[in-house]
Amino acid sequence: MCKAIEQLETPYEKGLLALLGISYIQPFEDGNKRTARLFANAILLACDSAPLSYRNVDEINYKESILVFYEKNSIIPMRKIFIDQYLFACENYLQF
Repeated sequence: MCKAIEQLETPYEKGLLALLGISYIQPFEDGNKRTARLFANAILLACDSAPLSYRNVDEINYKESILVFYEKNSIIPMRKIFIDQYLFACENYLQF
């Protein structure tokens, strides 16, 4: 997964892949989705991009989006959440 992340061009693609990849492979006994969010944010921060907070995401929608990735191999619902959260972060946290 790390090699796949390295090959992507933008920090957003890398962050989304980290978010979904760690959630999917579940390398830890507990906290995989939390770890995935932290890892994705670490990638974004390392690339001078805003981190995501997921504060205003509906919990059921988040879980359903992850399940769509697990069961149908589709990133579309989670990509929408990721983009919406990035826009939220830019509007609320990056004041110039």
